[in-house]
Amino acid sequence: MGRRQRGQRGLRPRLTLLATLLVAAVSALLLWLGWMLVGAAVAGTPALPGTVVVNGVPVPAETARAAVAAGARDEVLRAGLIAFPLVVAAGAVTAWVLVGRVLDPLHRVVDTASRLSASSLDERVGLESARGEVAELAASFDAMLDRLQAAFDAQRRFVANAGHELRTPLAVLRTEIDVTLQDPDADAAELRRMAEVVRDAGRRCDELVGGLLLLARTEATGPLTGGDRSPVDLAAVLAAELDEVAADAVARGLVVRTDPRPAAIAGDEVLLRRLVANLLENAVRHNRDGGWIEVGCAGGGASDPVLLRVASSGPELAAAQVSELFEPFRRGPVARTAHTRGSGLGLSIVRAVAIAHGGRVAAEAVEGGGLAVRVLLPGAPAAVAAEPAEGPAAPDPVVHPR
Repeated sequence: MGRRQRGQRGLRPRLTLLATLLVAAVSALLLWLGWMLVGAAVAGTPALPGTVVVNGVPVPAETARAAVAAGARDEVLRAGLIAFPLVVAAGAVTAWVLVGRVLDPLHRVVDTASRLSASSLDERVGLESARGEVAELAASFDAMLDRLQAAFDAQRRFVANAGHELRTPLAVLRTEIDVTLQDPDADAAELRRMAEVVRDAGRRCDELVGGLLLLARTEATGPLTGGDRSPVDLAAVLAAELDEVAADAVARGLVVRTDPRPAAIAGDEVLLRRLVANLLENAVRHNRDGGWIEVGCAGGGASDPVLLRVASSGPELAAAQVSELFEPFRRGPVARTAHTRGSGLGLSIVRAVAIAHGGRVAAEAVEGGGLAVRVLLPGAPAAVAAEPAEGPAAPDPVVHPR
């Protein structure tokens, strides 16, 4: 619908009509008051005694005074009836112009919104000359468009990257199955080999889809509310997840140093376990054989944040590479990923979970090669922090591979 149609059927005619009716009512009231006051003023003059001569004819004084009052009222009424439509017409024109100027910024907002699509989210209202509430509305609308454009851009990149990542394992599945089916001499060993390849490719797809769902869920829900939080001892979570990666660490000859001090936090235990698991899995998978891992946490309380630190050895990383590792499907150098079978979503999920808990994540390259990740999370309320922690209160000794 064009601006003209909107003006004819929208708010402008109704506001103009309302203003015109108000001007007409006020003008009619003023005319009536003028008519009453003029008559009352003349009628209130002192009466003359006897008679007065009007055009050579003697007239009683009271009659003359009443005639003067009626004449004054007629004159006011005659002038008012001429001025009344002029005032109403002037009020209608003024109201139409003023309402149009007031509503023009709103029309620009509506026009911008009607032109928007997924491919034209870069348009903005841009009302630099507006003031007051209209300026606030335009600024809020532009800010909303900024957020929408950022979300759409992130979604496009995310979908494109996810499609690219899924294409590889699916291609492996199709190729292995086609090659095996076309081989008439395929024996049990060949079928077993093909089944292992298909299993690994299926596992990769499952990890990727699971990571995508978890990341989407975490980013979509936003900050956790009080109902989504429960007391969690991060030290106990860290100890449990260390047991899960212990076998892989031993197999690669990694030296693990742990310092899981009691750290109480109020949050979603499932998400926190995923956060810790991703950090530990990255530290093992993206390490070098015979390297080291340092893990520790501490803090917790009403005013004491929880700090989780996971550092590991590895090849040297540039500052730009470190910042990119938190983007979906971004990985480190080839040497760092030689042993990984992950989906490239680990640190993205870590960042999303930390933000959902009101925390933040920072990473830095370790001198001599490697990566250190620090996660800072708000501590639990005092009542939760005062509860005894299940994790060890003192640093654990260095754990050497067998």
